[in-house]
Formats: sequence, C-alpha cells, structure tokens
Amino acid sequence: MPETEIENPLHKLADEQIEAIGREFDQLHEEVKADLGDRDARYIRGMIGLQRRLALYGRVLLIGSRYRPLWGLGAVTLGLAKILENMEIGHNVLHGQWDWMNDPVINSASWDWDSASTADAWKHSHNYIHHTYTNIRGKDKDLGYEIMRIDPHQRWHPIYLLQPIYNVLLMLAFEYGVAFHDLDLDAVRAGEKSHKELLKDLKGISYKLRLQITKDYVAWPLVSGLVMLGIDLALAASGIQLEAVEPRRQSRRERMARRARGGWRRARRNAPITGGKKEVLRQLIARKSFREPFRRTLMANVAANVIRNVWAHAIIFCGHFPDQTYTFSQEETEDETPGARYVRQLVGAANIEGGPLFHVISGNLGYQVEHHLYPDMPSTRYGEIAPKVREICRRYELPYNTGPFSKQWGMVQRTIIRLAFPGGTPRPKPGPYKGETVISEGERHSPYATATADRTDQEAAPAHG
Repeated sequence: MPETEIENPLHKLADEQIEAIGREFDQLHEEVKADLGDRDARYIRGMIGLQRRLALYGRVLLIGSRYRPLWGLGAVTLGLAKILENMEIGHNVLHGQWDWMNDPVINSASWDWDSASTADAWKHSHNYIHHTYTNIRGKDKDLGYEIMRIDPHQRWHPIYLLQPIYNVLLMLAFEYGVAFHDLDLDAVRAGEKSHKELLKDLKGISYKLRLQITKDYVAWPLVSGLVMLGIDLALAASGIQLEAVEPRRQSRRERMARRARGGWRRARRNAPITGGKKEVLRQLIARKSFREPFRRTLMANVAANVIRNVWAHAIIFCGHFPDQTYTFSQEETEDETPGARYVRQLVGAANIEGGPLFHVISGNLGYQVEHHLYPDMPSTRYGEIAPKVREICRRYELPYNTGPFSKQWGMVQRTIIRLAFPGGTPRPKPGPYKGETVISEGERHSPYATATADRTDQEAAPAHG
C-alpha cells in the first residue's frame, strides 16, 4: 500500500461549491437535451450508412486480395469500418445516447454490435458498474480489468510481473478480453451472480464467436475464393494463359529435401497436360485460383480485427489510466451527492487531444471527461460542451485532464511496466486548470465557445472605478 496519498480535489471544495457545480452540470445536460433534433439524427444515420459502405468496399477490395495493394487497402478499409462500428456507433448506441430518437433499430435495447461481448453483458459491466462506480477501488471492475495493476493502491501479486506481456496480448485480442471480463467471475465466486446467469452469458458469447468466425473466417473468404475462381475460369476458358502463383522462397533445408524426393516425381508433376479442360484445370491449380484468395482474405480479416482491437485498447486505456486520473476509496464516496459525483467523474477520466477525424474514429472518447459526465449524451455534443466544462474547471480551480495521444499512451505504458513490480506511489497530479477553454479547431463553432470566451475576458479585464 503506498504511503503517499494525493489529496482529492473534492476535499478542497466547500459543500456550497459542490452543490453549485452539480447544478451547473445538470443545467448543461438539460440545455443539450432540449436542443437535440434533426441534425443529431442525421449524423448517426449518416455514420451508420458510412460504416456499412466502408465495410462493403473493404470486402469487395479483398476479393482481389491476391494482389498486395488490394490486400492492404482492403484490410485497412475493413479495419476502419470495424472501428467506426465499435467506437462511434456500437459503444454510443448501447449507452442509450440515441434512445431519444425513438428509432425502432437505433436504440440501446435493440442494437447489437460486431464484438465478442453480448450487448446485455457489456451494458451491465460497463454502463452500470463502471460508469456508476468510476475509479472507486474495489467497486469499479474496469480499474485494470481485474488482471492488471494500474494503481499503486492495488495489492501487488507476482502474477503482475507478466502484465507487460499479457497487456500486448490484450491489445491484439481486446474484444475477447472484454468479453471474458464481462462474465464477472468474481461475482460468481462471491455468490452475487448465479451459475444460471453465467451459463446464459457463456451461451451468448459462444453465439457471438460463432457468428464472427463464420462471417470473417469462413463466409467472406469463401466469397473471395469462389469469385476469383470464377474469374480465372472464364479467362482460362477464353484462351488467356494464366500466370502460376510464385511459390514462397524455400530454405536450404527445404530445397535439399525437395531434391532428395527424386527427379522423376518432379518430372511427372511438371509434365504438360494435354486437352482443353485439363489445361484449364492445370492453370487453375497452378494459379491457386480458389485457395490463394481464400487464404489472403482470411488473413486480411484477421488483420482488420487486430487493427480494431489495438485502436480500441489504446483509446480506452488512454482515457482511464494516465497519471492524471484520480482513484477513490470507498469511504471517500459514501453518501456522495450529485455534485460530488460529477467531480469524481471529472477527475477520474482523461481526454486525448486531436482533430475532428481523430474524435470520430475514437468514438468521441477523446472527450472521455465529457463522456463520464454525461454517458447518455450523443457523442457529437462532447466537443461542443468541452469549452463550458473547462470554464467550470477554471472557476472552481479543478483539474481538467487532457493531453496529446502520445503523452497519454506513454504514461499508460509506463504505469503498466512500473506497477508490474512491488511498491510504487501515486504519480503527481495536475493542478487547477488554467488553460484555454477552446483547444481544438472543431470546438470553435460550439455555442459555448463564445460564451466561455466572453466570461474569460471579463475575468481577465482589470477593474476600474
């Protein structure tokens, strides 16, 4: 247990200030809620349409995946589509951010996503447990995902020596790690979750896994193989000579073993086959017309899923585990008022600075602070309210945790490596926020940007009289 405790910013506020903060944040939420309308609905419907087009373009490109440029472009396009589906669409729809539309499909009760986690299990572990008990030690199970030591207050165990290694594995297979985490086996052991509920979750995850494996690793590779086989068959039948696929370069041992098998077998295998149909068949076999597109599409789909997993892991870890964020004891949060809850959410998260494109592909979770204040607010509004949130932080001398991606990611990796070993003390925390209220180009059009700038100018103006 660390000897050094960093004072919670909440303790520096008077009760009246805490309640005033709660009223201001409530008012901000109600203002945005009253303003929701057609432009917000057009955005999410347009984003869903864009994601589906990108997924289709990626699948079509991968039909020609035997060609490296198409393989790379198809894998990246499909990976981007999967990122949008998980981050900007799935995560946010399941939070209930678009329930106000009363759309029969785009709502948290009906939506499902392309992830190993079932929607119901994820909503319980993330929406309820994590967002209710954010960074409360012993209650927030997302604090290190119960497998990593990312806070010095966590008791050290020898297994944590391996966490820099299994953190890399978690990056590559993040969706499966989250699905396993959502099972909440600790609750089963504690008797808080029945074996019947566990079995239901396992069945749900098994169904999602079968669906994803069938779609990404069987069905779409099969489409690529059959389409390319049909194209090559048509070309060969029309008399066009197909080029054989070059074999991979063999090692010296493989070349020696090949020679040892005998020249007569090689001669027989390489002997020309006469006859039209046989010649076409020979060309298709030599070109690997079905096998090569199938294999390459399968590998591209693996790559697309890895791209999505690594990106999601980076954004989520950078929003929760940098040095700037505070954790809380259960005693500190007893009898917590709405205002105190807002402050806990404010200082328990960290933003990642970036432009509009960055925020879209991160599901607007670069505004993690705003997301934790208002998890049910449409994600497109986070950038609009950020200047107002910073202005409140300045007035009440509260920290506002933010930094570029490289800084946040670097701090997270340093923490994972350092706390793999015994000991450790909490890192220094930022002081009261004194920066600009508008720090991103995309925030300049916010209705709150001008208002907060005017307030800042008034505070900075010298007194007369």
